[in-house]
Amino acid sequence: MDALLEELAAWKRRYGEDPSPLVDLLHRLTDAPFASAEDLIRLHEDALFLRAYPHSMAVARACDELLCGFGARIAALGEVPEAMEEPEVSGIAGASVTAIFTYESACALAARHSGAIDIAWEDCPEPDRFGPLLAAILPAAREEWPVEAHFPAREWIERARKPGQTSLEWILKKLMKLDGPRVRQAELYDGARIMLSWRLGESAAARTHTRRGAAEFFHASPLLGRKDVDLATGLNGPALPVRRLRLPEARAALALIQDTSAVRYRELYGFNFPDRKRVLSVNAGRGLEILFFGAAPEARLPLRAYHAGMFFKNGVPAGYIEVLSFFERAEVGFNLYYTFREGETAWIYAKLLQLCRQLLGVNVFWADPYQIGRDNEEAIESGAFWFYRKLGFRPVDPILEALARKEERRLAAHRDARTPARLLRRLAGSPMAWEPPGAAPGAWDRFHIRRLAGARWPRAVRTRFEAALRLREAGGESRYLRALQKDAWLRAEMLRLGSE
Repeated sequence: MDALLEELAAWKRRYGEDPSPLVDLLHRLTDAPFASAEDLIRLHEDALFLRAYPHSMAVARACDELLCGFGARIAALGEVPEAMEEPEVSGIAGASVTAIFTYESACALAARHSGAIDIAWEDCPEPDRFGPLLAAILPAAREEWPVEAHFPAREWIERARKPGQTSLEWILKKLMKLDGPRVRQAELYDGARIMLSWRLGESAAARTHTRRGAAEFFHASPLLGRKDVDLATGLNGPALPVRRLRLPEARAALALIQDTSAVRYRELYGFNFPDRKRVLSVNAGRGLEILFFGAAPEARLPLRAYHAGMFFKNGVPAGYIEVLSFFERAEVGFNLYYTFREGETAWIYAKLLQLCRQLLGVNVFWADPYQIGRDNEEAIESGAFWFYRKLGFRPVDPILEALARKEERRLAAHRDARTPARLLRRLAGSPMAWEPPGAAPGAWDRFHIRRLAGARWPRAVRTRFEAALRLREAGGESRYLRALQKDAWLRAEMLRLGSE
């Protein structure tokens, strides 16, 4: 079996060859028995990659055939292995997801997947934290909370819920009946830190099956690498086709996005609070679709414009983006799912930045230190610093910029050398910035939104800024940004206030 799996993995680097042997291999693997979870995980991840980056239509179809009914393979193992709940591979059909979700996410997931998701009592880290929640929705529980040393929350809930109703459904229904604002309901729920278990089965929410459309682009030649990407050229390329989704399609797309994120143990602010009326679908070419949207009006940030999105390669969710913009500057969080790290990462990233430039008018891009490796060992292992560096980003800290140049000279002199992890961690101590050719370098280097938010603004600054805010209320985040970008005086004043 190892030989077959090695052969399958090799096809991720064999673009440009006749794919007929790959189709035959996929058919053999579809019928082959697997006795180990590790082999099934390898099979799943490589088949999903090849479905997102198919050599041909026949390959895409063979991948879908292999992945169909994958839950039955997992069931044949008996008890689902813990390895299938690891973040790198979570969300496989037939497995489970066990995690703490926020109130907003738990409500949405329970509404769509009723019966498949419930409290994982054995995994709840601190059951005593249920006390304030139950005291609010079940007053009789105050008899034992907070005076009992070990509050029996599970017994109270199971006695109170109706037959056929899950414990989670009972809690959410009771919370929704509480008087007061929704934020109070969220505080009670989130304070309990409720661990949930989601049995995926063959759900469309499982990574195995999640699709947004069919395969439409086939890779008959080698995949594009970083050397094929030039940000300065790409940002000024032909406009990407954009359409706004009608409300029913937007709701379905946003539900798919939230499910896709949840099975990977991830939540994003924008996925929980999206602007449903302004969801855009962008055809970026090569089978890449980007869904892009702002925050709901009630969830917008005081100063920065907020946008989020998810991107799909031939219909397969491949990653997501979060963008915080102010004037021409955008802080971009870029996350590519583990399965697709060997794909056209740099090209996808360039298309996302092009979209931000096109829709938001931004042209100065920042990468947060976390993206580069601060408190993020995954980014250290993948050499994320060099991903950004080779695309033209620079450390904002001049000391780290000098250190990066020194390391570049060392690597050029020693072709087989690699940057040590300790040095990568040091280089991750600063944000990285990309500025367009001809721009004044370093204009935003000392700016921090926290400084601006805490500053005392002159009356003239506040008056001009409030005029832009009124446009935001009427036309959304992009119109607000465009208004800011037209006011050179306001930009200069806010840059000063946020840089002092």
